Amino acid sequence: MNSTISELRASIARGDTTHEAVVSQALDRAASPLAQHVFTRQYAHAALAAARYADDALAAGVALPPLAGLPVSVKDLFDVAGEPTLAGSVVCKNDAAPPIDAEAVSRLRRQGAAIVGKTNMTEFAFSGVGINPHYGTPRNPADPQLARIPGGSSSGAAVSVALGLAVAGLGSDTGGSIRIPAALCGLVGFKNTQSRVPGAGSFELARTLDTVCAMTRSVEDCLTVDAALSGAPLDVRPRSLKGMRLAVPETLMFDDIEPAVARAFDNTLQRLSSAGALIERIPFKELAEIKHLNAPGGFSAVEAYSVHRERLARHRDAFDQRVAQRIAGGSVASAADYIHMLDARRDWIARTRTVLAPYDALACPTVPIVAPEIEPLVSSDEAFFRVNGLLLRNTFAINFMDGCSFSLPCHDAGELPVGLMLSASGGDDSRLAPVALAVEAALRRI
Repeated sequence: MNSTISELRASIARGDTTHEAVVSQALDRAASPLAQHVFTRQYAHAALAAARYADDALAAGVALPPLAGLPVSVKDLFDVAGEPTLAGSVVCKNDAAPPIDAEAVSRLRRQGAAIVGKTNMTEFAFSGVGINPHYGTPRNPADPQLARIPGGSSSGAAVSVALGLAVAGLGSDTGGSIRIPAALCGLVGFKNTQSRVPGAGSFELARTLDTVCAMTRSVEDCLTVDAALSGAPLDVRPRSLKGMRLAVPETLMFDDIEPAVARAFDNTLQRLSSAGALIERIPFKELAEIKHLNAPGGFSAVEAYSVHRERLARHRDAFDQRVAQRIAGGSVASAADYIHMLDARRDWIARTRTVLAPYDALACPTVPIVAPEIEPLVSSDEAFFRVNGLLLRNTFAINFMDGCSFSLPCHDAGELPVGLMLSASGGDDSRLAPVALAVEAALRRI
């Protein structure tokens, strides 16, 4: 199942297939060796029941929501009533089961989505690599020869969509956890403005940055899922690339870029320029300030330490030790430090909004590297933290500005996936979406 939501709905409407057949095929694929470590739990009976209900409703002439009866996966940091939320950890196995679903899961159910399972993830969502020592690491499907990382923290979510086990993977994005795996696995990821979707019932990493969102196979599909999650579809008015202004930052985003990523990005800019887009390189020196403003500790570590300090004191040996190390780094900040970070970030966001105001989007690589092999990163802390820093750097900048952002595939066929990131200031989702649709259409025509 490599089809988009709209393609599947059209196929079902023609009578070429059924919701039940689509879900059955997804569940069959989930049992294949390629899907190892993707799910931490599966809901086969419930998913098939949702699919049959959609088939019966369609046969009765009932108009269905876009996600009704289609397979969707849920990252294992969202509450599902009656079972502990593991968040990629063994520490939470004996936690009390939540009595109700997370709000995002509840909204998917109200749309009739066939939730096929909970997906694996980096422990407590605190890494962009996607390695999990407790439940295994899903292999990136983009390379059949070498076992490469899927990206994180929404690792299983990405692989579930890339393998056709789901039309959408519900996840979260605190520093890039949707867009990083989308880029490395050749998918589309949409990090909406944080306030669009409530986080109630999701396992907190960093409340200042946590964003509930999803990845799919197309921009249109991301917008469909965003509408279901937010309850407020974006007002998207189609636009032409001709005359569209795209800013390319000269600061930070291209440091240590791999040749394959640089080549794919440059080729993409040439294609967009040929289609009429106006490309302007800008200094955007404010990006260089992030490492100083996000200190000491950084929002993710400081806020995660607040969440986990008691658990860390009692069960540190049961943590992924790399995650524990990063969380413990948040202990260095005082209350005064934290308040200063909040104030400094607020001022910085206002300044970045001024920089971006004249442009339709900021364009840069989603991540500066292609997916590396898993084993060297398992074996070496030095290699792991170097790669993790590179993976998170570009995407985190958009979270820090409370922006909205898409990652789109921009590599040529036969190459390892590379992501193009298109971003805008917070609240500009409706302005950014038509840019992403136009760019995607132009790239697919080549």
